[in-house]
Amino acid sequence: MKIYEAGIDKYSLKGIIARNLLLIIWVVIGTVACWLLNPIIGWLYLGFAILMVGIVLKKLNCTNCYYYDKWCCMGWGKFSALLFKKGDMGKFSTSIGMKLAPLTYGALTVIPLILILILIFKNFSLLKLIILIFLFIISFYNGIIIRKKACTLCKMRLICPGSAARYPKQ
Repeated sequence: MKIYEAGIDKYSLKGIIARNLLLIIWVVIGTVACWLLNPIIGWLYLGFAILMVGIVLKKLNCTNCYYYDKWCCMGWGKFSALLFKKGDMGKFSTSIGMKLAPLTYGALTVIPLILILILIFKNFSLLKLIILIFLFIISFYNGIIIRKKACTLCKMRLICPGSAARYPKQ
């Protein structure tokens, strides 16, 4: 197992706050999209997001990460250290959490997108269209642009199966 030596040890607090705010906005927009179909679905979506992103993935991934008890790109290394014991960095890339993460974030994007599209086709409104547009923008920005930028600086990028910048620039 080889960490990316050129990666940074500590991400900026300003960046951590910005990335977490964007994640919160993403979940709120997704929750609203689900809520418009049925409030129970909205609550289930929100509960799923909090449980998976806030607890399960922290336990399964963050405890085995180089950034455990450190300021990673999301600050979750510090957060996971408050909740869980340190794991084994050697298990990071093979953790079940590495398989659950793309499924979790995929569900957080696809479910509200499908539901809001159904609602638009059933009964069009400008509000639904705005939610759809914001959901596309925030999902794209978080999933592609922010992720790529954070992964480029990450010490775990060489061993992380979800890295958007796994290999060093040549």
